[in-house]
Amino acid sequence: MMRTRPLKVALLGCGVVGSEVTRIMTTHADDLTQRIGAPVELVGIAVRRPDRVREGVPQELITTDATALVKRGDIDVVIEVIGGIEPARSLIIAAFEHGASVVSANKALLAQDGAALHAAAEQHGVDLYYEAAVAGAIPLVRPLRESLAGDRVNRVLGIVNGTTNFILDKMDSSGAGYSEALDEATALGYAEADPTADVEGFDAAAKAAILAGIAFHTRVRLDDVHREGMTEVTAADFASAKQMGCTIKLLAICERAADGKSVSARVHPAMIPLTHPLASVREAYNAVFIEADAAGQLMFYGPGAGGAPTASAVLGDLVAVCRNKVAEATGPGESAYTRLPVSAMGEVVTRYHISLDVADKPGVLAQVATVFAEHGVSIDTVRQQGKDGEASLVVVTHRATDAALSATVEALRKLDTVRDVASIMRVEGE
Repeated sequence: MMRTRPLKVALLGCGVVGSEVTRIMTTHADDLTQRIGAPVELVGIAVRRPDRVREGVPQELITTDATALVKRGDIDVVIEVIGGIEPARSLIIAAFEHGASVVSANKALLAQDGAALHAAAEQHGVDLYYEAAVAGAIPLVRPLRESLAGDRVNRVLGIVNGTTNFILDKMDSSGAGYSEALDEATALGYAEADPTADVEGFDAAAKAAILAGIAFHTRVRLDDVHREGMTEVTAADFASAKQMGCTIKLLAICERAADGKSVSARVHPAMIPLTHPLASVREAYNAVFIEADAAGQLMFYGPGAGGAPTASAVLGDLVAVCRNKVAEATGPGESAYTRLPVSAMGEVVTRYHISLDVADKPGVLAQVATVFAEHGVSIDTVRQQGKDGEASLVVVTHRATDAALSATVEALRKLDTVRDVASIMRVEGE
């Protein structure tokens, strides 16, 4: 039976995403009603700048008092797309306290305070959904939280930031340097005026924290995620990658240890083989590769940002939350029963590509190989080229801990035959 009383929705924020959410709710109102089993009514939109022109947004719904809106008491669902930590956190908590479920796209807040927000939602018997926080329109949170709930996920490997993928793709395809590729990304609107959150990996790290927490049923905060940006990646690194049959991507990597007793989460540039599915992800697209015991290897691909894709994820959550309201039920909350420790980066095992500038004379390779052996780092391949008394030495290791590799590099720097450690990059996607 169709419920006649509308479910009332409040929207916090009406920028690119919020405006698109409003448009879809308006133009697809009849479809949403049929899918939910009750009509939905947008009853208020909180913004900071009420005089700004917002095409297609009813001016009578605009308010600057977000607190009063979420505390009305008759709101069924609050959609939060303002971002940042405060006032978003306080507004979400207030919504819970007044009986409203929340749909959020706020990756930074969820990565920092997800446990507290989940606890508050559970305390007040409401939902917290956030599919849009991770990869735009790509379904990731719900498949991990629901579809794979009966499986054991061992690894999540992904490109979760469109700006960085666009820049690295341009460096790979055109031979451009980092600055040139960033300028193109900015001109096309893929990069913000201040791209720090993207290129230094902060955005991807927040998403990695969320994905790791869901995949491994344990609490992973932003501070637990090792983060390296991609501003030091050079055209020479891409040339080396091509010689290995690889390309370079900024990856978010969440792994369960082989013994199952810990997990790790990290974001950094890495070489991946051209045969790996993630290597073919071009321009500003996102893709996430999941490895699970029973399901095997799964890949999720699509646009990871932008008004319409993100709004699609928001509306998907809205439908799910509203269905729960109609059924007088709640969906799955936080699952953190494993309470697994998060390994420090020094304990994480991976492969490495190290480029050295060395003196071109006999015995150098033997010296370098000895240093690797002394620190327990096994060498997979070595390539040496020399000219006019100088040489380049490229070493690819077998899997080793980050701590062992760091100690190896420090020892290499002390050799009088090693002029410089030109670059170090991890190799993933074996």
